[in-house]
Amino acid sequence: MDLWLSEQQELIRDAAKDYAQRRLEPRAAWRDETGTFPAKEYKEMAELGFLGMNIPESLGGSETGVLAYSLAVTEIAKADASVAVGMSVTNMVAEALTAFARDNVAKKHVPAICSGDYLAGAFALTEAGSGSDAGSLRTTANKVGDDYILNGAKIYITSADHAGVFIVMARSDRNQNGPKGVSAFAVPADTPGVTLGKKERKMGQHGSSTLEVLFEDCKIPASHLLAEEGQGFKVAMMALNGGRVGIGSLALGLGRAALDFSRDYSLERKQFGKPISTNQAIQWKLADMATTLDAAELLVRRAAWLKENKRPFTKEACMAKVYATETANEVCKEAIQILGGYGYVKDYPVERYYRDARVTTLYEGTSEIQRLVIARELLNEVQGA
Repeated sequence: MDLWLSEQQELIRDAAKDYAQRRLEPRAAWRDETGTFPAKEYKEMAELGFLGMNIPESLGGSETGVLAYSLAVTEIAKADASVAVGMSVTNMVAEALTAFARDNVAKKHVPAICSGDYLAGAFALTEAGSGSDAGSLRTTANKVGDDYILNGAKIYITSADHAGVFIVMARSDRNQNGPKGVSAFAVPADTPGVTLGKKERKMGQHGSSTLEVLFEDCKIPASHLLAEEGQGFKVAMMALNGGRVGIGSLALGLGRAALDFSRDYSLERKQFGKPISTNQAIQWKLADMATTLDAAELLVRRAAWLKENKRPFTKEACMAKVYATETANEVCKEAIQILGGYGYVKDYPVERYYRDARVTTLYEGTSEIQRLVIARELLNEVQGA
């Protein structure tokens, strides 16, 4: 793995950084306060090629590569994690449709995502009774002639109220338990029977909408089946592995923002007649924050490089995700500590960084699930399974 970025990767990173600082950061606190979804900004990001970064140009994508995508997500997250999570999920949905949808379905929906005609794509897996145990999902897909009829409910669906298309996991074979009987479907948002339920009131990432989605007798053409019947978890795992690179990149951006702000603050804030940056206690905090963030960045880059080069990356994606997200939480906590009482009030952004970072250890698989997958992969290497 080359640690040096190519000229193109640097240009994409810098373009994302410039856009994030100009258009996203100035209103990030306002979006957090009001819970406003940045519809105009997503349209602008689509025009910049940020909503289809690993999609072929033939389907409207910018085809920049996974590492460039990771760099862009990090820069967007430094300005506003709420925008970055929608960017991550939308790219994930576009990639899954590109990989598994029939040609006519992919050609209809993927260019619409990349162009911003759809402000977002949404990934519908989690249910009230199936979170980490996704194989226990109860949404059903019954085959009737040339169609499937979907019934059920999904929760915690990012950007559901702005999505043009959903990827929905549903049980197509009731005689199979666990993941074997699950299939994946591309479901247009305007399909009759698709309705939006409760909008969640969250601790953080208020600029990202998170909703319940209900499916009642939704008729989906068989052509909208992704991969083959019963292979829904193949689709889900491919999507989630890539999504973990995105969320690791997002967490890295949050941590970098917290470190930068608290470092600059420590140079300006004076106590006992001198900047608090001269105190060893503060210096050690900054040193540990920077060191762990650099380690997280290397793990994220490795996972992105492996994915880009079409090598196995499940274990590495989980390592990157769990380490980057746990690190971001710790770094944001320490940033608040450096600011003291000022870190706890909304006049400064570190309290928002802390709230936004907390969920990163939960979505796209909890930290506990990441560790289970890492251990499973390690044991399989020895057992040859």
